[in-house]
Amino acid sequence: MALSEFALLVGAVLSSVIGQFLLKAGALKLGKVSAENAMSHVLGIVTIPELVGGLVVYALGAIAYILLLTRVNLSIAGPAIALSYVFAVIMGYFVFRETIPIARVIGVGLIVCGVILVIWQKPQG
Repeated sequence: MALSEFALLVGAVLSSVIGQFLLKAGALKLGKVSAENAMSHVLGIVTIPELVGGLVVYALGAIAYILLLTRVNLSIAGPAIALSYVFAVIMGYFVFRETIPIARVIGVGLIVCGVILVIWQKPQG
């Protein structure tokens, strides 16, 4: 993977992670959804800056991912974007104080190993 392709991948992953953070922060402000308040919650999405920001950042990440797909095979880009799951778990733990059971830690480790195996290329010489 060339440096420019790696930069697009990092941009897509970071946008996804930042978007998830903003959406979670906005969702906490929004509160729990029930049958009685569902419509007001849907309308409330546009009034909470974190939710709007999260959607915008996700859109920027989608653009970076599309640009990445013009240069890299889907069989590489798709699994590599799974790194956003890893950062989401880390962010959940450190920012939102979520508990992380050992099974999730193992799962995240397997994702990292899988991504390394997918994007690893022998030097051509």
